[in-house]
Amino acid sequence: MDAMSTISSAQIRGARALLKISAAELAAMASVTWKTVQRMESVEGVPPSRSGTLERIKAALEQAGIEFIGDPLTSPGVRLRLEKEFP
Repeated sequence: MDAMSTISSAQIRGARALLKISAAELAAMASVTWKTVQRMESVEGVPPSRSGTLERIKAALEQAGIEFIGDPLTSPGVRLRLEKEFP
């Protein structure tokens, strides 16, 4: 898995903070358990996951407006895409 197709635990935590959602809400959005989200957020770097789990979390966050920026291993970042462009 290359760096751009994955996300780090810090990016998951940051994305949740930007969206102001709980781990349980993210779990429901991604169709995973709350414990899975908690486990993924508790490690350093890219969390180990079963096939598809991290991808479901990433997809759910992207659908909610999160954009993952930087390399998840060396310069992880997130930003929230706004619906409207402001002048």
